Amino acid sequence: MTSLVSKYNVAGPRYTSYPTVPYWKGESFYLEEWKRTLQKSFAESNTIEGISLYIHLPFCESLCTFCGCNKRITKNHGVEVPYLQSVLKEWQLYIKLFDEKPIIKELHLGGGTPTFFSAENLKTLLDGIFEHSIKAEKAELSFEGHPNNTTETHLHMLASLGFNRVSFGVQDYNETVQKAIHRIQPFENVKKVTENSRKAGYTSVGHDIIFGLPFQKKEHIIHTVERTKELMPDRIAFYSYAHVPWIKGNGQRGFKDEDLPSASEKREQYEIGKKMLLEAGYVEIGMDHFALKTDSLYKAIETKTIHRNFMGYTSSKTKAMIGLGVSSISDSWYSFAQNVKTVEEYQQIVDEGKIPVYRGHILTEEDLTIRKHILNLMCKLKTSWNTTEGWFTDLPDILINLKEMETDGLIKIESNALYITEKGRPFVRNVCMAFDLLLQRIQPETQLFSMTV
Repeated sequence: MTSLVSKYNVAGPRYTSYPTVPYWKGESFYLEEWKRTLQKSFAESNTIEGISLYIHLPFCESLCTFCGCNKRITKNHGVEVPYLQSVLKEWQLYIKLFDEKPIIKELHLGGGTPTFFSAENLKTLLDGIFEHSIKAEKAELSFEGHPNNTTETHLHMLASLGFNRVSFGVQDYNETVQKAIHRIQPFENVKKVTENSRKAGYTSVGHDIIFGLPFQKKEHIIHTVERTKELMPDRIAFYSYAHVPWIKGNGQRGFKDEDLPSASEKREQYEIGKKMLLEAGYVEIGMDHFALKTDSLYKAIETKTIHRNFMGYTSSKTKAMIGLGVSSISDSWYSFAQNVKTVEEYQQIVDEGKIPVYRGHILTEEDLTIRKHILNLMCKLKTSWNTTEGWFTDLPDILINLKEMETDGLIKIESNALYITEKGRPFVRNVCMAFDLLLQRIQPETQLFSMTV
């Protein structure tokens, strides 16, 4: 495995979209065309599957140095109400595009730190969202909670509105690692908030664990997983730390490259963590995710409804996903659109009565075909084609280029299908990269993505 890690450890996307953001063709993107494609997908799918809604809440009281998300560091909670008022104004701009109320099948509060906001203010936001929409039967409503500031009031208020899933960022329980990433949270805090979530009625409590962090050792992963097993969260995201210090303002320059584990050490951390999780009864799902068989994510595997979008893996697919808030990305299936990235600009544009999108991409027929293959690989670890569906001109060349991965035992290629083997699971991003025609045609001159291993 060490030789394979060395061979395939290259910079590559995590494929929450295709085309990936650096390859969006902004010159052919227009806001009016984005609106048109959203109206099209909404008309095609709202009454059938509903829509997904992502709301970005960017504020944090302190900077976690492992984080590459868009955030604003402040202890001034006076920013809450003005920001939420802007989000509701943006929601109204989208509501005006539709002939009927959106049916919300999935809603996620991300950040930043959503629990930076008071429970009262979050309720005002969500009441405003639901006032102009219909909550689908069995809707999955979720939020990201910080173990140190998610209160019982937060949990009970959100549960009263139908929230049934919460994820907590644990990262690692070792104090040295926590100090390096500026995220100090004792096990007792995580234990308390996990137990309180279950008492409040949440049916899926997730923990995020990261390997490859600065100063992190294999023993730290073992310790963190052992402590995690004491709580048995329903779902675990076991992520590789994405070291991208070249992204402006993400705080990852607080430690040196040599403080990070090597690629082989990272892979060893993942393998031992994975082994322990599987032995504890978790099932590996797609890439980086594990779930108990009672969790909705595992059930989505059985019902073949698992999907991947800008929110990561989800238990159901919707054609339309609207992102509200600063830097949020929306997806109409036919196009992508991203909001402006600073709070001040976002609020100003919304106050002018405009949807605050600043860039996007209109998908071509080729894009749509490749997108389906990459989604299949990321979600089902297999994809297929025939002469009428899934076939595209470059496919024979792609399969030739994948022969070496087949020789290495990472994939199996048949006459009209490709399967990722158990041995190939850690390299799913590399397989997807072979299908990524835009990446193949225009190799980046500078590093755009984190390493695949």
